[in-house]
Amino acid sequence: MKFNQITIIDDCGIQESIVQKIAELSKSSIIIFNNTPVSKEEIIQRIGDSDCILLSWKTIISAEILEACPSLKFIGLCCSLYDESAANVDIAAARKLGITVKGVRDYGDEGAAEFIFAQLIYLFQGLGKYQWKADSTELKGKSIGIIGLGTLGSMVATMAGHFGMKVFYYNRNRKTEAEQKGITYLPLHKLLAICDVVTTHLPKNTILLGESEFSIKKKNSILINTSLGLTFDKVAFSQWLLTDESSYAIFDADGMAPYADELSKKNRVISSDKFAGFTAEAKIRLSEKVLENLLAY
Repeated sequence: MKFNQITIIDDCGIQESIVQKIAELSKSSIIIFNNTPVSKEEIIQRIGDSDCILLSWKTIISAEILEACPSLKFIGLCCSLYDESAANVDIAAARKLGITVKGVRDYGDEGAAEFIFAQLIYLFQGLGKYQWKADSTELKGKSIGIIGLGTLGSMVATMAGHFGMKVFYYNRNRKTEAEQKGITYLPLHKLLAICDVVTTHLPKNTILLGESEFSIKKKNSILINTSLGLTFDKVAFSQWLLTDESSYAIFDADGMAPYADELSKKNRVISSDKFAGFTAEAKIRLSEKVLENLLAY
């Protein structure tokens, strides 16, 4: 057995067939919790003497919690781990304590990309509550600015190209390969000023858009966010919606967290209570990658 005690400390979406395989790696019977703990004390209690825990992005593991759980050897994140500073586990503290932390990548991008274009088509064609222009319009010829050209951002760029959109991007580092495919780099403020659609794909809770960014954003434009948490200052965003009464925003459940109740009620906000990237297929990919991390430990 790889571990003495494996505990799934919240509802992290692992498929039952994979849970059974994970259970085979635990000397003691696997312990499973199906809801999110509400306090650090509850998290510590759930971890107990476990040497391996699995959790979603919704549970925060601080240095204090890690220090209170001396048996821990492995933490499996059932979510993406792109940036230590944006992780829901204190990676630096875990490293000092000799605890391995592994996340997964590239499991929910297909569903998120499909969500983005489904919502855009509904808005452009006026198939839902709102219609972007007086007449229904096509995606072809419209400009889309992608902020964050990682796996999902690149997928969105490819799909946008297939629809005949003009594709621009902003990223911390220039992407030569993407530019060779016809995707044009723009500085952030220039991208915001000229693009009909802006979609953000950033690490969890990375706030990039503030008052100055919204002040120069193109009129009658659309903001999309499917990142984990807001990518914009909430007050500046609300003011933008009030000032430009022809603007729209599109969010899935992740993109509004933790302000879904407030943001979803605003005019011209198109929202979903579903996590766009957490389709049935994504859950299978996630589960398999979590198992791979355990087997590789």
